[in-house]
Amino acid sequence: MHKHILLTGTAGFVGSNFVLYFLEKYPEYTLINLDLLSYAGNLKNLKECEGNPRYKFIKGNICNRELIEFIFKEYDIQGVIHFAAESHVDNSIKNPAIFIQTNVNGTFTLIDVAYKYWMNKPFTYKEKYNKCRFHHISTDEVYGTLSKTGFFTENTPYSPNSPYSASKASSDMIIRAYSKTYGINAVITNCSNNYGPKQHDEKLIPTIIRKALNNENIPIYGDGKNIRDWLYVLDHCKGIDLVYHNSKKGETYNIGGKNEKTNLEIVDIICTLLDKKFPKKKSYKELIVFVEDRVGHDKRYAVDATKLEKELGWKADENFNSGIAKTIEWYLKKYKVNLND
Repeated sequence: MHKHILLTGTAGFVGSNFVLYFLEKYPEYTLINLDLLSYAGNLKNLKECEGNPRYKFIKGNICNRELIEFIFKEYDIQGVIHFAAESHVDNSIKNPAIFIQTNVNGTFTLIDVAYKYWMNKPFTYKEKYNKCRFHHISTDEVYGTLSKTGFFTENTPYSPNSPYSASKASSDMIIRAYSKTYGINAVITNCSNNYGPKQHDEKLIPTIIRKALNNENIPIYGDGKNIRDWLYVLDHCKGIDLVYHNSKKGETYNIGGKNEKTNLEIVDIICTLLDKKFPKKKSYKELIVFVEDRVGHDKRYAVDATKLEKELGWKADENFNSGIAKTIEWYLKKYKVNLND
C-alpha cells in the first residue's frame, strides 16, 4: 500500500543520507521532506532526489502548527521520522533560545498534530491510521558524560550538560509522555556521533580534512582527549529503518558504533591517511593546534547498542577505518582535490 511519510530536517547531514537510502529501499513510500534550511540544512545534499516523483520538499518550520496540520491533511501523512533539530553544541551555548524553540516546541507541535490526526482519543487510533508511527531521532548527549569505563544504555538516567542536550532530553520526554498518556505509537533512537558524506563543514571530521588540505592550522579543543563513539552515517540509517519498521511501540534504542576514539586519535588517523594519499613536504600532523576548551565539554560518550543488535538484528557494517576512508574520499571530491597534482 502506498504511504506518504513525513520526514523533518532531512536536508541536513544524517537526514539527507537517510532520504536516499529510504527512497531506494521502499518504492511504496512517498517522502515529504519538511526543512527550514537553517544553518545545517542544504538542498545540495538532496540533489539526487530532485525530479523523483516519490519525493517532495517543503520549506518550513516544525514550530508552525498551521503548516504541519496542512501537510498532514494535504498528503494524508501515515508516518513521521523526525530528524529536525538545532544540533551544534557551540551554537547552543551562544544562543540557547532557538534550541529550546526548535527542539522542544517543534517536537511538541509535530507529535501533537500527529496524535490529533491519527487518533480519536487516547489509546484509540482511527481505523485507517492504526499502523502509523512517530519515530523521534535523538542523541546520546542526553545521558551526560561518562567516566573512563562503562557505556550508556537505554536505562542510563538522563543528565544533559549543554543547552543542546537539555533541549533534546526535553524532546525525548515529550515523546515518551505522548506514548504513555495518549498511547501514540512512538519510538525513540539515541545515537552516538555520526560521520560520513554530507556532514556540515564546521563539524570535527570535515574540519580536520578541510584545514589539512588547505594547509591551515587544525584546531583541537582542550587536550584533545575527549572521547566519542563514532558511527558511520549509513549504519545509523539502517538502524533507524529497523526500529521504524520492526520495534515494539514505546521503545527506545541506542545506536552506537563501538568505535571509541579521542579527538587526538581521530586527527591522527585522518592526517596519516592524507599523508599517504596526498603527501606534502611536512606531515599534516604538524598543523595540529590546541585551542581553548568548549564550555561544559563532556569528557566521554560511548553507547551500548546491544538491545538493537539482540532484538532487531542490527550490526554496524563499517568499522572506523573503513568508514573514515570512504568519508575522506567523499570530501576529496567535494573539495575538488586532484590527487595527481
